[in-house]
Amino acid sequence: MRNYRITSVWGIPIQINVSLLVVLPVLAWLIGSGEQIDLYTDIINGFPIVALDAGTLQAGTTPWLIGISAAVGLFVSVALHELGHAWAARRYDIEVESITLWLLGGLANLKTMPREWKRELTIALAGPAASVAVAVVCYGLVSVVPASAPALVFVVGWLVVTNVVLTVFNLLPAFPMDGGRVLRALLARNRPYAEATRTAARVGSLFAIGFAILGVLSFSPMLFLLALFVFAAANGESRLVALETLLDGVTAEDVMTADVQTVSTDTPLSDVGTRMFEERRTAYPVTDDSGSVVGVVSLDHLRRGRRRDAETVREVMNESIPTVSADTPMFEVISLMNESRADVALVEADGEVVGTITGADLATVLQVRREAGTPMGPRTAM
Repeated sequence: MRNYRITSVWGIPIQINVSLLVVLPVLAWLIGSGEQIDLYTDIINGFPIVALDAGTLQAGTTPWLIGISAAVGLFVSVALHELGHAWAARRYDIEVESITLWLLGGLANLKTMPREWKRELTIALAGPAASVAVAVVCYGLVSVVPASAPALVFVVGWLVVTNVVLTVFNLLPAFPMDGGRVLRALLARNRPYAEATRTAARVGSLFAIGFAILGVLSFSPMLFLLALFVFAAANGESRLVALETLLDGVTAEDVMTADVQTVSTDTPLSDVGTRMFEERRTAYPVTDDSGSVVGVVSLDHLRRGRRRDAETVREVMNESIPTVSADTPMFEVISLMNESRADVALVEADGEVVGTITGADLATVLQVRREAGTPMGPRTAM
Protein backbone atom coordinates (compact mmCIF):
# COMPACT_ATOMS: atom_id res chain seq x y z
CA MET A 1 0.00 0.00 0.00
CA ARG A 2 1.10 3.54 -0.66
CA ASN A 3 2.90 5.72 1.90
CA TYR A 4 2.66 9.50 2.20
CA ARG A 5 5.48 11.55 3.70
CA ILE A 6 4.17 14.08 6.24
CA THR A 7 7.35 15.44 7.85
CA SER A 8 10.90 14.49 8.86
CA VAL A 9 12.74 14.35 12.18
CA TRP A 10 16.56 14.27 12.33
CA GLY A 11 16.42 13.89 8.56
CA ILE A 12 14.29 10.72 8.90
CA PRO A 13 11.14 10.76 6.72
CA ILE A 14 7.96 10.20 8.75
CA GLN A 15 5.35 8.48 6.56
CA ILE A 16 1.76 7.43 6.98
CA ASN A 17 0.42 4.39 5.18
CA VAL A 18 -2.91 4.64 3.41
CA SER A 19 -4.23 1.96 5.79
CA LEU A 20 -3.91 4.49 8.63
CA LEU A 21 -6.23 6.91 6.82
CA VAL A 22 -8.84 4.15 6.84
CA VAL A 23 -8.43 3.04 10.45
CA LEU A 24 -8.20 6.49 12.10
CA PRO A 25 -11.92 7.36 11.71
CA VAL A 26 -12.85 3.88 12.96
CA LEU A 27 -10.52 4.26 15.94
CA ALA A 28 -11.90 7.73 16.70
CA TRP A 29 -15.43 6.31 16.68
CA LEU A 30 -14.46 3.42 18.97
CA ILE A 31 -12.72 5.70 21.47
CA GLY A 32 -15.54 8.24 21.44
CA SER A 33 -18.24 5.64 22.01
CA GLY A 34 -20.02 5.83 25.32
CA GLU A 35 -18.74 2.47 26.55
CA GLN A 36 -15.09 3.40 26.08
CA ILE A 37 -15.54 6.80 27.74
CA ASP A 38 -17.19 5.15 30.77
CA LEU A 39 -14.41 2.59 31.08
CA TYR A 40 -11.51 5.03 30.84
CA THR A 41 -13.20 7.66 32.99
CA ASP A 42 -13.20 5.18 35.89
CA ILE A 43 -9.49 4.45 35.32
CA ILE A 44 -8.46 8.12 34.99
CA ASN A 45 -10.45 9.08 38.09
CA GLY A 46 -8.02 6.85 39.97
CA PHE A 47 -5.29 9.43 39.29
CA PRO A 48 -4.68 12.05 42.05
CA ILE A 49 -6.76 15.25 41.85
CA VAL A 50 -8.93 14.03 38.95
CA ALA A 51 -12.73 13.93 39.10
CA LEU A 52 -14.24 13.50 35.66
CA ASP A 53 -17.96 13.17 35.02
CA ALA A 54 -18.74 10.62 32.27
CA GLY A 55 -22.04 12.34 31.53
CA THR A 56 -20.33 15.65 30.76
CA LEU A 57 -17.84 13.89 28.48
CA GLN A 58 -20.66 12.32 26.48
CA ALA A 59 -22.68 15.49 25.93
CA GLY A 60 -23.11 16.98 22.46
CA THR A 61 -20.13 16.70 20.12
CA THR A 62 -17.64 16.13 22.95
CA PRO A 63 -17.33 12.35 22.32
CA TRP A 64 -16.33 13.01 18.70
CA LEU A 65 -13.73 15.58 19.75
CA ILE A 66 -12.39 13.12 22.32
CA GLY A 67 -12.28 10.30 19.77
CA ILE A 68 -10.46 12.31 17.11
CA SER A 69 -7.97 13.84 19.57
CA ALA A 70 -7.24 10.52 21.26
CA ALA A 71 -6.77 8.68 17.93
CA VAL A 72 -4.34 11.31 16.65
CA GLY A 73 -2.59 11.35 20.05
CA LEU A 74 -2.17 7.59 19.90
CA PHE A 75 -0.35 7.67 16.59
CA VAL A 76 1.79 10.60 17.73
CA SER A 77 2.72 8.36 20.67
CA VAL A 78 3.54 5.53 18.24
CA ALA A 79 5.73 7.91 16.22
CA LEU A 80 7.60 8.91 19.39
CA HIS A 81 8.02 5.21 20.21
CA GLU A 82 9.62 4.60 16.81
CA LEU A 83 11.78 7.72 17.18
CA GLY A 84 13.11 6.11 20.36
CA HIS A 85 14.33 3.17 18.27
CA ALA A 86 15.72 5.61 15.68
CA TRP A 87 17.61 7.65 18.29
CA ALA A 88 19.28 4.52 19.69
CA ALA A 89 20.14 3.26 16.19
CA ARG A 90 21.74 6.58 15.25
CA ARG A 91 23.96 6.32 18.33
CA TYR A 92 25.54 3.30 16.65
CA ASP A 93 25.75 5.07 13.27
CA ILE A 94 22.97 2.90 11.84
CA GLU A 95 20.98 4.69 9.15
CA VAL A 96 17.23 4.93 9.67
CA GLU A 97 15.65 5.08 6.22
CA SER A 98 12.11 5.97 7.34
CA ILE A 99 9.44 5.65 10.00
CA THR A 100 6.05 4.49 8.78
CA LEU A 101 2.80 4.71 10.71
CA TRP A 102 0.27 2.15 9.57
CA LEU A 103 -2.74 0.04 10.48
CA LEU A 104 -1.01 -1.91 13.26
CA GLY A 105 1.22 0.83 14.69
CA GLY A 106 4.63 1.94 13.46
CA LEU A 107 7.78 0.61 11.83
CA ALA A 108 11.27 2.12 12.00
CA ASN A 109 13.06 0.93 8.86
CA LEU A 110 16.75 0.46 9.78
CA LYS A 111 19.18 0.00 6.90
CA THR A 112 20.99 -2.72 8.86
CA MET A 113 20.22 -4.57 12.08
CA PRO A 114 23.24 -4.93 14.38
CA ARG A 115 24.28 -8.47 15.25
CA GLU A 116 25.99 -7.38 18.47
CA TRP A 117 23.52 -8.43 21.15
CA LYS A 118 24.10 -5.36 23.36
CA ARG A 119 23.34 -2.98 20.48
CA GLU A 120 20.19 -4.80 19.44
CA LEU A 121 19.07 -4.90 23.08
CA THR A 122 19.57 -1.14 23.43
CA ILE A 123 17.73 -0.35 20.19
CA ALA A 124 14.86 -2.72 21.05
CA LEU A 125 14.38 -1.25 24.53
CA ALA A 126 14.63 2.38 23.37
CA GLY A 127 11.11 2.28 21.87
CA PRO A 128 9.35 1.10 25.07
CA ALA A 129 11.49 3.58 27.05
CA ALA A 130 10.15 6.40 24.85
CA SER A 131 6.58 5.20 25.48
CA VAL A 132 7.20 5.20 29.24
CA ALA A 133 8.56 8.75 28.96
CA VAL A 134 5.43 9.85 27.07
CA ALA A 135 3.24 8.23 29.76
CA VAL A 136 5.16 10.03 32.52
CA VAL A 137 4.86 13.42 30.78
CA CYS A 138 1.14 12.92 30.17
CA TYR A 139 0.66 11.87 33.80
CA GLY A 140 2.28 15.11 34.87
CA LEU A 141 0.05 17.08 32.50
CA VAL A 142 -3.12 15.57 33.96
CA SER A 143 -2.49 17.40 37.23
CA VAL A 144 -1.96 20.80 35.58
CA VAL A 145 -4.69 20.77 32.92
CA PRO A 146 -7.59 22.88 34.31
CA ALA A 147 -10.69 21.02 35.45
CA SER A 148 -12.70 23.38 33.21
CA ALA A 149 -11.39 21.38 30.23
CA PRO A 150 -12.59 17.85 31.11
CA ALA A 151 -12.28 16.55 27.55
CA LEU A 152 -8.59 17.53 27.49
CA VAL A 153 -8.04 15.93 30.91
CA PHE A 154 -9.65 12.74 29.59
CA VAL A 155 -7.52 12.62 26.41
CA VAL A 156 -4.26 13.22 28.29
CA GLY A 157 -5.21 10.63 30.91
CA TRP A 158 -6.20 8.20 28.16
CA LEU A 159 -2.74 8.63 26.61
CA VAL A 160 -1.17 7.73 29.98
CA VAL A 161 -3.07 4.44 30.06
CA THR A 162 -2.54 3.73 26.36
CA ASN A 163 1.23 4.31 26.47
CA VAL A 164 1.57 2.00 29.46
CA VAL A 165 -0.43 -0.68 27.63
CA LEU A 166 1.63 -0.06 24.47
CA THR A 167 4.83 -0.57 26.47
CA VAL A 168 3.68 -3.80 28.09
CA PHE A 169 2.28 -5.19 24.83
CA ASN A 170 5.44 -4.39 22.85
CA LEU A 171 7.58 -6.17 25.43
CA LEU A 172 5.81 -9.49 24.86
CA PRO A 173 8.45 -11.87 23.43
CA ALA A 174 6.55 -12.10 20.12
CA PHE A 175 9.32 -11.64 17.56
CA PRO A 176 9.66 -9.31 15.63
CA MET A 177 8.02 -7.03 18.22
CA ASP A 178 10.33 -5.25 20.66
CA GLY A 179 10.10 -8.02 23.25
CA GLY A 180 10.98 -10.58 20.60
CA ARG A 181 14.07 -8.60 19.62
CA VAL A 182 15.03 -8.36 23.28
CA LEU A 183 14.68 -12.14 23.46
CA ARG A 184 16.89 -12.62 20.38
CA ALA A 185 19.52 -10.25 21.78
CA LEU A 186 19.65 -12.16 25.07
CA LEU A 187 19.78 -15.52 23.27
CA ALA A 188 22.60 -14.24 21.03
CA ARG A 189 24.86 -13.70 24.04
CA ASN A 190 25.91 -17.34 24.02
CA ARG A 191 24.71 -18.86 20.76
CA PRO A 192 24.99 -18.12 17.01
CA TYR A 193 22.88 -15.21 15.75
CA ALA A 194 21.00 -17.37 13.22
CA GLU A 195 20.10 -19.92 15.89
CA ALA A 196 18.96 -17.14 18.25
CA THR A 197 16.78 -15.75 15.44
CA ARG A 198 15.21 -19.15 14.74
CA THR A 199 14.37 -19.64 18.41
CA ALA A 200 12.91 -16.13 18.75
CA ALA A 201 10.92 -16.67 15.54
CA ARG A 202 9.45 -19.93 16.89
CA VAL A 203 8.36 -18.15 20.07
CA GLY A 204 6.91 -15.36 17.92
CA SER A 205 4.97 -17.90 15.86
CA LEU A 206 3.46 -19.39 19.03
CA PHE A 207 2.34 -15.92 20.12
CA ALA A 208 0.90 -15.34 16.65
CA ILE A 209 -1.20 -18.51 16.98
CA GLY A 210 -2.37 -17.29 20.39
CA PHE A 211 -3.27 -13.86 18.98
CA ALA A 212 -5.20 -15.53 16.15
CA ILE A 213 -7.20 -17.72 18.54
CA LEU A 214 -8.02 -14.72 20.76
CA GLY A 215 -8.91 -12.68 17.69
CA VAL A 216 -11.40 -15.30 16.53
CA LEU A 217 -12.90 -15.89 19.99
CA SER A 218 -13.24 -12.16 20.72
CA PHE A 219 -14.31 -11.25 17.16
CA SER A 220 -11.35 -8.84 16.95
CA PRO A 221 -10.16 -8.33 13.35
CA MET A 222 -7.24 -6.16 14.51
CA LEU A 223 -5.90 -8.93 16.75
CA PHE A 224 -6.24 -11.43 13.91
CA LEU A 225 -4.36 -9.10 11.54
CA LEU A 226 -1.66 -8.67 14.17
CA ALA A 227 -1.33 -12.45 14.38
CA LEU A 228 -0.84 -12.70 10.61
CA PHE A 229 1.74 -9.89 10.69
CA VAL A 230 3.73 -11.41 13.58
CA PHE A 231 3.71 -14.88 12.00
CA ALA A 232 4.78 -13.65 8.55
CA ALA A 233 7.38 -11.20 9.84
CA ALA A 234 8.92 -13.66 12.32
CA ASN A 235 9.33 -16.40 9.74
CA GLY A 236 10.42 -13.91 7.06
CA GLU A 237 13.21 -12.51 9.21
CA SER A 238 14.28 -15.99 10.24
CA ARG A 239 14.70 -16.95 6.58
CA LEU A 240 16.46 -13.66 5.83
CA VAL A 241 18.99 -14.12 8.63
CA ALA A 242 19.56 -17.74 7.56
CA LEU A 243 20.24 -16.54 4.01
CA GLU A 244 22.58 -13.81 5.24
CA THR A 245 24.45 -16.34 7.37
CA LEU A 246 24.83 -18.76 4.45
CA LEU A 247 26.21 -15.96 2.28
CA ASP A 248 28.62 -14.61 4.87
CA GLY A 249 31.93 -13.98 3.10
CA VAL A 250 30.51 -14.81 -0.35
CA THR A 251 30.99 -12.14 -3.02
CA ALA A 252 29.59 -11.61 -6.50
CA GLU A 253 32.76 -13.10 -7.98
CA ASP A 254 32.14 -16.37 -6.09
CA VAL A 255 28.66 -16.74 -7.57
CA MET A 256 28.88 -15.30 -11.08
CA THR A 257 29.08 -17.22 -14.32
CA ALA A 258 32.31 -15.82 -15.74
CA ASP A 259 32.00 -16.99 -19.35
CA VAL A 260 29.89 -14.09 -20.61
CA GLN A 261 27.84 -14.75 -23.73
CA THR A 262 25.69 -11.98 -25.20
CA VAL A 263 22.85 -11.56 -27.67
CA SER A 264 22.02 -8.50 -29.77
CA THR A 265 18.84 -6.45 -29.53
CA ASP A 266 17.71 -7.74 -32.92
CA THR A 267 18.13 -11.45 -32.11
CA PRO A 268 14.90 -13.38 -32.72
CA LEU A 269 13.39 -14.85 -29.54
CA SER A 270 13.30 -18.26 -31.21
CA ASP A 271 17.10 -18.15 -31.52
CA VAL A 272 17.47 -17.14 -27.88
CA GLY A 273 15.37 -20.11 -26.81
CA THR A 274 17.53 -22.45 -28.88
CA ARG A 275 20.75 -21.03 -27.38
CA MET A 276 19.38 -21.33 -23.85
CA PHE A 277 18.66 -25.00 -24.43
CA GLU A 278 22.01 -25.76 -26.11
CA GLU A 279 24.19 -23.71 -23.70
CA ARG A 280 22.23 -24.47 -20.52
CA ARG A 281 21.82 -20.77 -19.71
CA THR A 282 18.81 -18.88 -18.38
CA ALA A 283 19.92 -15.30 -19.15
CA TYR A 284 22.06 -13.26 -21.54
CA PRO A 285 23.30 -9.65 -21.47
CA VAL A 286 21.93 -7.76 -24.49
CA THR A 287 24.21 -5.53 -26.59
CA ASP A 288 23.42 -2.81 -29.12
CA ASP A 289 25.16 -2.15 -32.44
CA SER A 290 28.15 -0.55 -30.68
CA GLY A 291 28.66 -3.58 -28.44
CA SER A 292 27.51 -1.80 -25.26
CA VAL A 293 25.37 -3.75 -22.82
CA VAL A 294 21.89 -2.21 -22.82
CA GLY A 295 19.81 -4.84 -21.07
CA VAL A 296 19.26 -8.44 -20.07
CA VAL A 297 16.99 -11.12 -21.50
CA SER A 298 16.09 -14.10 -19.35
CA LEU A 299 13.98 -17.23 -19.59
CA ASP A 300 11.13 -15.35 -17.89
CA HIS A 301 11.29 -12.59 -20.53
CA LEU A 302 11.18 -15.27 -23.20
CA ARG A 303 7.97 -16.71 -21.73
CA ARG A 304 6.33 -13.29 -21.50
CA GLY A 305 7.41 -12.44 -25.04
CA ARG A 306 5.75 -15.53 -26.46
CA ARG A 307 2.50 -14.68 -24.70
CA ARG A 308 2.39 -11.29 -26.41
CA ASP A 309 3.78 -12.43 -29.78
CA ALA A 310 7.04 -10.47 -29.48
CA GLU A 311 9.64 -11.34 -32.10
CA THR A 312 12.99 -9.87 -31.00
CA VAL A 313 14.98 -9.43 -27.81
CA ARG A 314 14.51 -5.64 -27.98
CA GLU A 315 10.77 -6.05 -27.32
CA VAL A 316 11.10 -8.04 -24.08
CA MET A 317 14.50 -7.27 -22.54
CA ASN A 318 14.85 -5.65 -19.14
CA GLU A 319 16.80 -2.38 -19.31
CA SER A 320 16.90 -1.91 -15.53
CA ILE A 321 19.93 -4.02 -14.67
CA PRO A 322 21.67 -4.03 -11.27
CA THR A 323 25.40 -3.77 -11.91
CA VAL A 324 27.91 -4.63 -9.17
CA SER A 325 31.64 -5.05 -8.75
CA ALA A 326 33.25 -8.45 -8.25
CA ASP A 327 33.88 -7.84 -4.52
CA THR A 328 30.29 -6.82 -3.70
CA PRO A 329 28.89 -9.01 -0.89
CA MET A 330 26.35 -11.41 -2.34
CA PHE A 331 23.69 -10.52 0.21
CA GLU A 332 23.90 -6.92 -1.02
CA VAL A 333 23.58 -8.13 -4.62
CA ILE A 334 20.34 -9.95 -3.73
CA SER A 335 18.97 -6.77 -2.12
CA LEU A 336 19.76 -4.79 -5.28
CA MET A 337 18.10 -7.42 -7.47
CA ASN A 338 14.99 -7.38 -5.28
CA GLU A 339 14.80 -3.58 -5.32
CA SER A 340 15.01 -3.45 -9.12
CA ARG A 341 12.82 -6.57 -9.53
CA ALA A 342 15.50 -8.09 -11.73
CA ASP A 343 16.24 -11.79 -12.04
CA VAL A 344 19.76 -11.15 -13.34
CA ALA A 345 22.67 -8.98 -12.16
CA LEU A 346 25.79 -8.03 -14.12
CA VAL A 347 29.29 -8.03 -12.66
CA GLU A 348 31.63 -5.36 -14.01
CA ALA A 349 35.38 -4.76 -13.80
CA ASP A 350 37.15 -1.84 -15.47
CA GLY A 351 33.95 -0.89 -17.28
CA GLU A 352 33.43 -4.32 -18.84
CA VAL A 353 30.95 -7.06 -18.00
CA VAL A 354 32.92 -10.00 -16.61
CA GLY A 355 30.09 -12.14 -15.32
CA THR A 356 26.37 -12.64 -14.80
CA ILE A 357 24.45 -13.74 -11.71
CA THR A 358 21.11 -15.51 -12.02
CA GLY A 359 18.77 -17.26 -9.61
CA ALA A 360 20.21 -20.58 -10.76
CA ASP A 361 23.75 -19.41 -9.89
CA LEU A 362 22.58 -18.35 -6.43
CA ALA A 363 20.71 -21.62 -5.82
CA THR A 364 23.84 -23.65 -6.66
CA VAL A 365 26.01 -21.66 -4.28
CA LEU A 366 23.43 -21.83 -1.48
CA GLN A 367 23.23 -25.60 -1.86
CA VAL A 368 27.02 -25.92 -1.62
CA ARG A 369 27.19 -23.59 1.39
CA ARG A 370 24.35 -25.46 3.12
CA GLU A 371 25.80 -28.92 2.55
CA ALA A 372 29.56 -28.31 2.42
CA GLY A 373 29.89 -25.05 4.36
CA THR A 374 32.52 -23.61 2.02
CA PRO A 375 32.31 -20.83 -0.55
CA MET A 376 32.72 -21.56 -4.24
CA GLY A 377 35.05 -19.94 -6.67
CA PRO A 378 33.85 -18.15 -9.82
CA ARG A 379 31.69 -20.45 -11.96
CA THR A 380 32.09 -21.08 -15.66
CA ALA A 381 29.51 -22.13 -18.19
CA MET A 382 28.84 -25.81 -18.80
